Amino acid sequence: MASQAGRATIQQIGRSDQDYAHPMTDDATTDTAPRADLTGWVRTPFTGGGVTHDRFEKGSGPGVVLIPELPGLTPEVLGLAEHLVAEGFTVAIPSPFGTPGHEGTVGYTLASVSKVCVSAEFKAFATGAHRPVADHVRALAADLAARTPGPGVGVIGMCFTGGFALAAAVDEHVLASVMSQPSTPFPVSRARRIDPGMSAAEFDAVAARAAQGSVCALGLRFSEDRAVPRERFATIAAKLGDAFEVIELDSSPGNAAGFSKTAHSVLTGEVRERDGHPAFEARKRVVAFLRERLATPTASA
Repeated sequence: MASQAGRATIQQIGRSDQDYAHPMTDDATTDTAPRADLTGWVRTPFTGGGVTHDRFEKGSGPGVVLIPELPGLTPEVLGLAEHLVAEGFTVAIPSPFGTPGHEGTVGYTLASVSKVCVSAEFKAFATGAHRPVADHVRALAADLAARTPGPGVGVIGMCFTGGFALAAAVDEHVLASVMSQPSTPFPVSRARRIDPGMSAAEFDAVAARAAQGSVCALGLRFSEDRAVPRERFATIAAKLGDAFEVIELDSSPGNAAGFSKTAHSVLTGEVRERDGHPAFEARKRVVAFLRERLATPTASA
């Protein structure tokens, strides 16, 4: 049986004014996404899966691998990372693209997209493909698991890297996979919209672990986000069953939280640190999910 941490439900957040009423506030800190810089992060090269990328690490407690979204390790990604550290996790961040700490400007993002689109490490458009970057993430997860408390680690992927978090769950050390707005392969055809973002062999291996209760997954998206088609989550749900939980935030016209129809970054750019804010509540669920899955077993009396 799959763990209770993975429920076969779709939670729809922000579907009515009763769920969330957008407040007026003079506090600018609550109307911008959390941000941070590289202060205190330990940077070391890490080799795994045949490639070497810089790794940034900070914190104590159970391990979480956080894979940056495009264009890279931006201040907003670091804002999420610092939150996870504050919540009691050891966070390891690989830097497979971009310049760590660089602002996520439009020009910088477009330049990063153009580079990853032609990279054999990521295979941005391929269907049913094994992506070498998943091997690197698995190696990083295994290394982190060996150095942190708890039965295993969690992996969070976002946007371009969202699906890599699930592909990493082939490894026995990965107990929790969080896919926030997974957009690879880019959904420019039906075949790509339904693709889970990994090879059939990897998908079968993750499903087998899920059926045994060894791994659970959490998926997040905005309702109107065309970069993250519902069909992709449907494919994953059909395979993982009750080991897959989906959170969908309302970004339809006139939604109570005021999200635009282009809202995309559930855990970073769209978060406002106010109770009841849909993205804030989604981030809370991610933390709870990680704690459920990575809790150190209590010793028998």
